[in-house]
Amino acid sequence: MILGIDPGLENTGWGIINLQSSINSYQLIDCGVILTDKKDKSEERLEKIFEEIQKIIIKYKVGEVAVESMFFAKNAKSALKVAEAIGVIKVAAKNLKKPVFEYTPLQIKIALVGYGRAEKEQVELMVRDCLNLEKPISPGHASDAVAAALTHGFTSAFVRS
Repeated sequence: MILGIDPGLENTGWGIINLQSSINSYQLIDCGVILTDKKDKSEERLEKIFEEIQKIIIKYKVGEVAVESMFFAKNAKSALKVAEAIGVIKVAAKNLKKPVFEYTPLQIKIALVGYGRAEKEQVELMVRDCLNLEKPISPGHASDAVAAALTHGFTSAFVRS
């Protein structure tokens, strides 16, 4: 099982995929978003993300974690919040002895679409195609997390073969 994560302080998307080796295809197991309240202190929000990520890892028996990393940020304040979320996600996984792999948005777009400047809609379409889904994954943060998981699955497949 691969857990993909689209980190954020307010919305942390997550998605679980599993390789069906008999048909060499990925299956979406579950996905969602961890929401935190803007009214809460940042340490409370980070603690919630930490605890929820650990619950997901345990519940789904996750083997590896793929996190969308920051490539660049226009807003330094929001970038710091995302960086904090990435930090607690890494610690949550490490505490459960799960390896964490980071992929930039560019790497995710190349892995799924073959083009680093692909639009968000193109990535979503490829996520649906790769998983044989009829409808888009909603909300968008969950879809982005599944894209990170698929990127890891595709990338690590080259390493395994």
